[in-house]
Amino acid sequence: MQQAPTIQHNPQDEGVISIQRLSKSFAGVKILQGIDLTVYNGENLVVLGKSGSGKSVLIKIIAGLLKPDSGTVTVLGKKIDEVKGKELQELRLKIGFSFQNSALYDSMTVRENLEFALIRNKKNMSRKEVDEAVLKVLEEVKLASSIDKLPAELSGGQTKRIGVARTLILHPDIMLYDEPTAGLDPVTAMEINNLIKQVQTEYKTSAIIITHDLTCAKTTGNRLAMLSEGKIVKQGSFEEVFDTEDALFKSFYDYNFITKT
Repeated sequence: MQQAPTIQHNPQDEGVISIQRLSKSFAGVKILQGIDLTVYNGENLVVLGKSGSGKSVLIKIIAGLLKPDSGTVTVLGKKIDEVKGKELQELRLKIGFSFQNSALYDSMTVRENLEFALIRNKKNMSRKEVDEAVLKVLEEVKLASSIDKLPAELSGGQTKRIGVARTLILHPDIMLYDEPTAGLDPVTAMEINNLIKQVQTEYKTSAIIITHDLTCAKTTGNRLAMLSEGKIVKQGSFEEVFDTEDALFKSFYDYNFITKT
């Protein structure tokens, strides 16, 4: 299992995503409590945490799908809770969101799912340009042969790939992956991990990867941040985060990597 390298950055770099003192509650329950986090240009940042730790809430706020209670989230120089209308729409086009369930339209073929994203957001494209863009992105995720299939005819791994392709077709600057390997067998999960690294290299994206899968974290993340009880409790390389006897980190590591006999 090859580990993703650490990416060096300028200490003065404000990052493509900058989160300061972010808090969010639902019905009086504190989900995020004073989060400070930065994603640097070209970096894959993995956010780890148990179920219910606030990981998905965090990226939904970054994508503008949820409003923070307090704090600021700056994406590509724009404060996400201050931009509205056309400016917000343009910013969202620069953010690719790969949902955990891929969020494909069941009644549409693969081709139609990908076309929908283009036609909805880039109305000046010709039929030929749309066809070429769809085929190109399907070739990149190695699923050109599935272009006329319905989502129900795809495997779990194929569905994940098409979900990624639908975000890539708009050439985003930032990718947000929500549990990209959840529910997949180890071989298919590794294929998705490799696709995430391929996207980072070929599309020059920066990304946040939400996961509790440490193999995914180690192979795709240039840096890791552990979220626990709504707070970032540790950041660093894989070794820096897990080189500890602290029960929180050790139990997380053991669950992922130690085979029970």
